[in-house]
Amino acid sequence: MRFVCLVLAYLATAGVALSATYFPPVGENGPVRTLNVYSTLDETVSRPLIDAFQKANPGIAVSYEDLQSLDIYERILRETDEGQTADLVISSAMDLQVKLANDGYAREVSGAEVDGWPNWAKWRDSVFGLTFEPSVIVYHKPSFEGVGVPRNRAELIGLLKTSEAELYGRIATYDVERSGLGFLFLARDREHSRDIWSLVSAFGTAGVKLYSNSSAILDRVADGRFALGYNILGSYAQSWASRIPDLGIILPEDYTVVMSRIALVPEAAADPDLGEAMLAFLMSEEGQTIMARDARLPALHPLVEGDNTASALRSRFGARLRPISISPGLVVYLDQVKRARFISRWNDALQSK
Repeated sequence: MRFVCLVLAYLATAGVALSATYFPPVGENGPVRTLNVYSTLDETVSRPLIDAFQKANPGIAVSYEDLQSLDIYERILRETDEGQTADLVISSAMDLQVKLANDGYAREVSGAEVDGWPNWAKWRDSVFGLTFEPSVIVYHKPSFEGVGVPRNRAELIGLLKTSEAELYGRIATYDVERSGLGFLFLARDREHSRDIWSLVSAFGTAGVKLYSNSSAILDRVADGRFALGYNILGSYAQSWASRIPDLGIILPEDYTVVMSRIALVPEAAADPDLGEAMLAFLMSEEGQTIMARDARLPALHPLVEGDNTASALRSRFGARLRPISISPGLVVYLDQVKRARFISRWNDALQSK
């Protein structure tokens, strides 16, 4: 039953693992040890973090596998049963990472970074949020010339009703049946808004287009095929907007959900000390600075300065930001029955007029 539930929840993210990228050690003067990492973060994004870690730790090579979130989860289970697995795991699937920890597959770690980490961004000192990534609304600026851009969900509902002809078929969001991240965001929407199903119903009336990933939506909003995309991962949106001036970004004023990429050291890690060393680096001020500056992922560390940090975002947007707490509550919708009811409600709202 658990497996069926997980397959349903992450059907779209299941895939074939890419070949591991090998980073040779820096300053090799003796025996070489290899840190094995499984991650949903693209290797090109992770490269500056890996380079900096290796410079600080001569003699350590890194084998980096860019995988889909469900692949990672299933490999940790299977390889743990076989004896050993990766030394560090980083995934955007917050619920699956917490489930691994809850079921005893994550090692408890300690250190100064762990002690100083925000309580909402860690659990049992075994799973840790590394980033602070808002869920945003993206829009095609030329399509809104002379029209007020919606700043909250109530305004978005109003816009969809008053501009149905202009916007029909030009609104997009995640398909929560195929996108684990889309499901996660909508589940948090329901926690914060009593009217979320009214918005979903308005989407249905407006002929909403559904996709399993952010890039497909951003591509179509950027060139004007679509006018607006809802619940898009802010780090990806910001990357696109930095290159495409016609792409605008809105952090909804009523509330903005914030997710974190979660890291853990598996209990069955082949070299857990290497995994803990890399985790400590990623949570350090240096590692978080590189994450914000070079990887372009909003950093959590309170001492890291710059616009691309949790501190800067909180200073600018205040209480509207609603980070998803890392806790056992994240695994609620991995229950097959609860998930099925939620998706049924989603489909009913989309089809209602």
